[in-house]
Amino acid sequence: MDKPEHSCGIVGTALTCNAAPTLKKALRVIQHRGQESAGIAVFDEHIKFVRGMGLVHEVLSGREFNALSGNVGIGHVRYSTTGTSSVENCQPMVVSTSAGELALGHNGDIVNADKVRAKLQSEGWAFLTSTDSEIIIRILANELTQTGDAVKAIKNTMRMLDGAYSLALMIGNRIFGVRDPLGFRPLCIGKLQNGYGIASESAVFDVLHGEFMRDVAPGEIVELTPDRFSSTRVPGPVHKAHCMFEWVYFARPDSIVDGKEVYRVRKNIGRKLAEEQPVEADVVVAVPDSGRGHALGFAEGSGLKYEEGFMKNRYVERTFIMPEQNLRDEGVLLKLNPIKSTVSGKRVVIVDDSIVRGTTMRKIVQMVRRAGAKEVHVRIGCPPIRAPCYYGIDMKTREQFAATNRSIEEISHLITANSLGYTSLKGLVEALEIPESDLCMACLNAEYPTNVPGERMRFQQRLEVEI
Repeated sequence: MDKPEHSCGIVGTALTCNAAPTLKKALRVIQHRGQESAGIAVFDEHIKFVRGMGLVHEVLSGREFNALSGNVGIGHVRYSTTGTSSVENCQPMVVSTSAGELALGHNGDIVNADKVRAKLQSEGWAFLTSTDSEIIIRILANELTQTGDAVKAIKNTMRMLDGAYSLALMIGNRIFGVRDPLGFRPLCIGKLQNGYGIASESAVFDVLHGEFMRDVAPGEIVELTPDRFSSTRVPGPVHKAHCMFEWVYFARPDSIVDGKEVYRVRKNIGRKLAEEQPVEADVVVAVPDSGRGHALGFAEGSGLKYEEGFMKNRYVERTFIMPEQNLRDEGVLLKLNPIKSTVSGKRVVIVDDSIVRGTTMRKIVQMVRRAGAKEVHVRIGCPPIRAPCYYGIDMKTREQFAATNRSIEEISHLITANSLGYTSLKGLVEALEIPESDLCMACLNAEYPTNVPGERMRFQQRLEVEI
C-alpha cells in the first residue's frame, strides 16, 4: 500500500529449552514489521544462525533450521531503510572477535552513520555491508575487546550513536535488549513459560502464552537469563521521542506500546478526526487492515454507520515492499475489491491511517466510484506528511509526499475525492495522550529530535527566543 515503510522487528529469548522454535513463532507475530528477510541466531557452544531473503516461514525451515539448538538466541525481520535489500544485509549480523562472538538485530536508523563510518574508515576499518547495523556491531566488538565488560562496552557504543535503535544483542551466551535514550522505536520485556524475552511488540508474549511485563525504558540496557532480567540505565534527555507512527500505523492493534494500547489509540484518533473533519455521508468504510481502528472511531464519533467496504486478499504480499510504482499499483488491484452492496448508491467515507504518495488512495477512490458510490470522501488519521524521516521509516525525500507544495484541496483533487480531511497535529497529540514534547513528529512538523544536518532541531526555535 501507499504507506510509510518500516524497517525491522527484533526478538530475543533466554530459556531453559531450545530457543529456535520460540524465536520463529515470535518473528511470525511481528512479520508485518519487515518482509524482505528474516533470521535467527542461537548459542550452542558457539553462535549458529540461519538467515535469508523471504518471509519467516520460508527462511526458517528445513534441515538447517531444524539443526539449530541453543537455549538463548535473537531474531530479526527486515525491511531495508539503510543499506540495500540483499542477503549480505540480512540479520542477525554475526561477527567473531578476540573477546568472543557477537550477534545483533537492529530496528531503527543511525543518523550519524555516514560520519562514523567515514571516521572509522580513515582509521583503517573496513566494512563488508552497507548497513548502519554493521557500524553498531563493529564499534561494540571494538569496545568489548578493549574493556572486556559487556555492559560497559554497550554503554560506550551508545555514546557514539545518534539516532534510533532498539537492539537485540547476543554476546557469547548472554542476551541483551537495548533502547536508545530517546526511545524512538519500541521494545518490551516479557515472561515466557520457560524464561524471559524481549520483543518489538507486546503481542509476541500474548501469542507465546507469556506475560507482557513492561516496556524497555529509553536508554535502558536489559540482560535476560532464564530466571530473571537485570537492568542498567544510560543517562539521556528529559524529553523522549517516541515515534507517533507506531500507534498510527506500524504496530499491531493488540500491542501495547509505551503504555498505550494501539487499538484504543487508533479509535481515539478516529473520534478526534470525526470531530475535526465532519462530513454528511451514509456509510464509513476502512482501508483494511490498519485503517480499521481509525474508521471505527470515526463512525462512533460521527454517528455514521460503519460497514466493511473491501474484501482483502490476504495471499498477496504487502505492496509497499514492491520496488516499482507500477507493481505497487497492480498489487492494490489484486489486494482489495470493494463490496458493492456497501457502497453502491451511497455517500461513502473512506478512512485510512495515512497518505504518503497518494497514488494508492487515488486508485481506491476510483475503485469505490466504479462500484457505484455516489460520493467518495476521504478522512485520514495522520496529519499530512511533509518532511523526511531519518529514524527508520523509508521516507527520505520531500518530493515523494503528496502533501509537498500542495494544499489539502489540491491533494483531494489528486486522489479524485469529493473531500479530504486529516486529523490536526493538536488532535493527534490529544488522541495519543502523550505530551508532544515526548513524541517524534518530525515527518509532520519538520522539527527533529536529534541534530540532522540541514534540518531544524526540536525546541530550537523556542531556545533561540529565550536567548
